[in-house]
Amino acid sequence: MDIIIFGASGGVGKKFTKLALDKGHSVTAYIRTPSKLAMEHENLTIIQGDAFDKKAVEEAISGKEAVISCLGSTTGMKKSTQLENMIKNIADGMVANNVKRIIYTASAGVENEIPGIMGKMMMKMLGNVLADHKNAIDYIKSNDLTYTIVRPMGLTDKAFTGNYKESTSSVPNSGRSISRADVADFIYKALTNSEYENTSVGISS
Repeated sequence: MDIIIFGASGGVGKKFTKLALDKGHSVTAYIRTPSKLAMEHENLTIIQGDAFDKKAVEEAISGKEAVISCLGSTTGMKKSTQLENMIKNIADGMVANNVKRIIYTASAGVENEIPGIMGKMMMKMLGNVLADHKNAIDYIKSNDLTYTIVRPMGLTDKAFTGNYKESTSSVPNSGRSISRADVADFIYKALTNSEYENTSVGISS
């Protein structure tokens, strides 16, 4: 499969890029600062670019079979439309190139689904970030793309386990975190299994 990944220099993005290459796929990493990826492979193409550049994004998506977004914003907890704006460019580029498949890495709480008092407190604290994710997701869905929304609990740098819980209706009952390596593994699984098409999945260790 010919895959393009946005956000390849982040923790999850790096893990997914290596995994996809190890599995024999061709990967294009669209990245603002290539030195942050520090990876070489015969099937890896690195494009230096900005996801806010609509024309460059559209050109980069040409010929690809699937899009992976592990993008984050640079605004912390402040109100922002960065994710929404980047995803608008990506989704529009997919439509222009007739590319249908996208996996979007969001966050637990984006569907107001974390239960309990602690869950409500967490979602309130992350309110601006979650709102930006939600607007990005809504735009993906409005363009009739084949999507998987990934909703990980708190990210850690712990080792890969391959043992994590999933929930399409809420978040898993137990587990408040998940390693970036396991999130990358789930993204790959979702990409290669049609049962995850047009679903939103909460994951935790």
